[in-house]
Amino acid sequence: MLQKGPLHTQIIEQFDDMSEQLQQAARHILEHPQEVALVSMRELARNAGVQPSTMTRLAKFLGFSGYEDFRGQHADVIRVSADGFAARAMQRDESATNGEGLAHRMLQSLSAQIARLCEPDTLSAIHALADRLNRARRIYVLGLRSCHSVAWHFHYVMTLLGEKTVNLDSPAGTAGDALIRATKDDVLLAISINPYSLFTLEMAETARQKGMAVFAITDSEVSPLVTIAEQVILCPIESQTFFHTLAPALAISEVLCGLLANHDRKAAVEELKRVDRHLSSMNTYAMSIPRRKI
Repeated sequence: MLQKGPLHTQIIEQFDDMSEQLQQAARHILEHPQEVALVSMRELARNAGVQPSTMTRLAKFLGFSGYEDFRGQHADVIRVSADGFAARAMQRDESATNGEGLAHRMLQSLSAQIARLCEPDTLSAIHALADRLNRARRIYVLGLRSCHSVAWHFHYVMTLLGEKTVNLDSPAGTAGDALIRATKDDVLLAISINPYSLFTLEMAETARQKGMAVFAITDSEVSPLVTIAEQVILCPIESQTFFHTLAPALAISEVLCGLLANHDRKAAVEELKRVDRHLSSMNTYAMSIPRRKI
């Protein structure tokens, strides 16, 4: 799904040995390898949120004599994926600055990101995860801060199909209590993107120590969840604005729900009929504005 630079494997292998600043620079290069070839070292450093000297130190850490030698390794990475958004992002003009066409660029970018989820490797990973979730006795779901919407939506849809999921998001600091009765027959589905919620990482490690399989939807091969999870689905989070996008992660969540429902369509239909009857009895939805009583 993500374009890989020539030093992709080496950076991942040495990532844990880097300082925090080097990791920040390395993470940016992993996610934007084409920038090394297309922009100056100063602009690359600015985009990564580090000092230019950090890029030089990273190059030397990886065994190069200096930054130019490191940059030379990325000469062929000017090729970008078919959507071409990375290249257009480099072409900063007045229209990009004043917001002209921003909605169009955002929607095009989201469309391309969703389309990349259809690549064979990603589809295979999603199907494998759905099969594993289906075999679990119970699925504990955790996504905090911005990722709360993804976790909650997965849990909400799954509650329409039965009682298979538990959402680890409770008041008064009791979220972790739900794991008290979790066993090795249960799994944890954790959703987290950079910057990663500390509590999510702690709960994922706790689940693993209890013998539970941990699965993750996250944004990078150097995400802390990668070292904890049995299986990881990577989702792009790049946006044309200041904020990360969660649309690809939400799409993965929706597909997982669809695949889980499809494992036993007859049972799913019966559960949904039960839900419909209950919601109807509660007058939950309205097709028109109710008349006011005078």
